[in-house]
Amino acid sequence: MQNFFSLLKREFKLFWQNKVLRILFIGAPILYGVLLGYVYGKGKVTDLPIIVVDQDRTEMSSKAIQMFEDNEVIHIASILYDQNNLSQIAIKKEATCVVIIPKGFEKMTLTKKYPEITTIVNTSNVLTANYASTAIQVCLGTLKAGVQIETLRKQGVPENLLMSQYEPFKTTFIKKYNRSTNYMYFLWPGVLATVLQQVLLLGLALSFASEFENGTFKDLVKRCPSIVKLMIVKITPYMLMSLGIWFVYWLFTLWFRLPFYENLLPLTFIAGIFVLSVSFIGILVSILVPSQLKATEILMVIATPSFILSGFTWPLSQMPQAVQAIANVIPLTHFLKAFRILIIENGTFSQTTKPIWNMIIIGLVCSITAYIALYYKKKNVLKEI
Repeated sequence: MQNFFSLLKREFKLFWQNKVLRILFIGAPILYGVLLGYVYGKGKVTDLPIIVVDQDRTEMSSKAIQMFEDNEVIHIASILYDQNNLSQIAIKKEATCVVIIPKGFEKMTLTKKYPEITTIVNTSNVLTANYASTAIQVCLGTLKAGVQIETLRKQGVPENLLMSQYEPFKTTFIKKYNRSTNYMYFLWPGVLATVLQQVLLLGLALSFASEFENGTFKDLVKRCPSIVKLMIVKITPYMLMSLGIWFVYWLFTLWFRLPFYENLLPLTFIAGIFVLSVSFIGILVSILVPSQLKATEILMVIATPSFILSGFTWPLSQMPQAVQAIANVIPLTHFLKAFRILIIENGTFSQTTKPIWNMIIIGLVCSITAYIALYYKKKNVLKEI
């Protein structure tokens, strides 16, 4: 046991002596947590600039403009009365949408000639385009309903029948889990889990590769002949430091007032399995690739696209089968699925069984492969002694 703690102390010392690794492993999660927290802190987009071209200049067009101004998602950056230089003005004002109200709009509406309001949506940014266009649809839908109801009222339809005459049935949409469609709740935790995976892979890429490069692997084998103990010694410091990072992430949720209170204990358990699974991938590559630079490059190739492949932002089912297969061997994919079930959807621990087992299988396959590779590395070293 004394020898084990001595080796553990040695690992912490090696970690602390590597300034770059120290800054990345400790600094990156904190920096990204704070930076992205403030980037997405607002939660949802508001005051998106739009341009209104009012060619009608009537009371009805003024009502439409007033509705746009009252909507929190959009704000009118400019009101024009013709389409001269419209494209240039839209770029200058960074307009997400341009709403064109045609000449004679009110007259044609009242005489039931079915006029058309044209909305030009700037889809260079899909997120802002969706928010702005939806807000405009809501405003114009409300105006349309108001005009229809007022027409029915003038035709003598009783007040109690107005709504049923205009709307034969009701539609109700109930939002669950992130009812405010808060972008902070949706994206921030997934990015932080990705950062944790990346720093773990970066740190563990050097675990055995540095020993091979520096010629210290012989001494390590002499001090610790057990292969299992060698793997435990290499992984334990990162498990402990990951626990510290996890605690810092929890403090961030308090700082940014995120309502992540339920299922924290089961999620912490799953996070432990996630860290173990990632760690075994790290040491496997570190053993198979005895160059620190190459091992780091290979693991960064795995880590960099992992968030995109995880299915957290774009559905996994919409990806080609080959891409899905790649995504399913990355632990982050399964951890984020478990996170979404427990924290976002308030599910139960039993509903996360599949992602847990997937991470365990990944960890087992990598650990067994790492054990076999390390066995032969040790065997070759013992021949040289």
